[in-house]
Amino acid sequence: MQNRFVAATVAAVLASAGAVQAQTVNVFNWSDYIAPDTLERFTAETGITVNYDVFDSNDTLEARMLAGSSGFDVVVPTSDFMQRQIAAGVYQPLNKDLLPNLVHMDPQLMELAAAFDPGNEHSVIYLWGTTGLGYNATAVAERMGDDYEVDSWALIFDPELAAQFQDCGIAWLDAPTEMFPAAMNYLGLDPTSTDQADFDAAAELLNGVRSTVRYFHSSQYISDLANGEICLAVGWSGDVLQAAERAEEAGAGVEVGYAIPDEGAHLWFDMLVIPSDAPNPEAAHAFINFLMDPEVSADIVNYVMFPDANAASNEFIDPDILNDPTIYPTEDAQAGFWTLQPYDSRTDRTVTRLWTRVRTGQ
Repeated sequence: MQNRFVAATVAAVLASAGAVQAQTVNVFNWSDYIAPDTLERFTAETGITVNYDVFDSNDTLEARMLAGSSGFDVVVPTSDFMQRQIAAGVYQPLNKDLLPNLVHMDPQLMELAAAFDPGNEHSVIYLWGTTGLGYNATAVAERMGDDYEVDSWALIFDPELAAQFQDCGIAWLDAPTEMFPAAMNYLGLDPTSTDQADFDAAAELLNGVRSTVRYFHSSQYISDLANGEICLAVGWSGDVLQAAERAEEAGAGVEVGYAIPDEGAHLWFDMLVIPSDAPNPEAAHAFINFLMDPEVSADIVNYVMFPDANAASNEFIDPDILNDPTIYPTEDAQAGFWTLQPYDSRTDRTVTRLWTRVRTGQ
């Protein structure tokens, strides 16, 4: 593997006075977002041990990063949050000489991600995906008929439709940057709008169906969909597909599906970055380079079922995953996607205020 070159470089660094510290890389990643053996394989190949911690919201990560002295070497923000964090000086530029596996990255996807980080100077795409609807197929058929196709945000935003699922449970992401744009999009508004009137309209829509929502959470829905505790969820593509796989493995008769609504969906990138005050930046580069190895990247995709941006990994990805349009969307579906730029401080205050009202039902 090409990352052996980096391992040799890191080994030289570790021979210095800071060797004991550099033997460890501290990683902060989303929950349920890496293959079971990735960390062990990295340690076996480089000799660097991994301290691994998880979070389930960009707000949690951002608070840690803006406070400084987090102690992490590699973190995984979503692209729009990352953009404003870069502006705040939170992340250091990458030393691309230590990342030979960059040659494997898809140039078109990296160009899209460069809208959030010009020249990809600070970041590399880890995984990407869409925000859509997870559903219990049996529950949908019982309430809507066997021929009903889940293909619209109406299932959760139309009060009459959503009310039919209140008894079996609807979950929303605890993420206003997901829910407000989706509501705007459903209303025929620009999902990237920052106009007060558009946020007010979205809040009115969300409040109108708030009573149908069982809870707001950004990871609990995975297990709850899998075991039949809920029947609808606004969720991230790979998370819902993980729920589907868990349900199938459990053999309890729960069938979970994922749909990208016809109205459109949020396309997002989760990025690998190194904090400016990372204690072990050399080890951080080694870890990021390892994740860009095509076989390593494919193993992660095969487990978490989120797509990567690694052009050389396709031959190692399960064909059923690679050819699944809910994971790797068709060109027609992509036409309805939107990406988000970070909100300014005024918009942030508006979003926080309105979201608090939605969550509390006031």
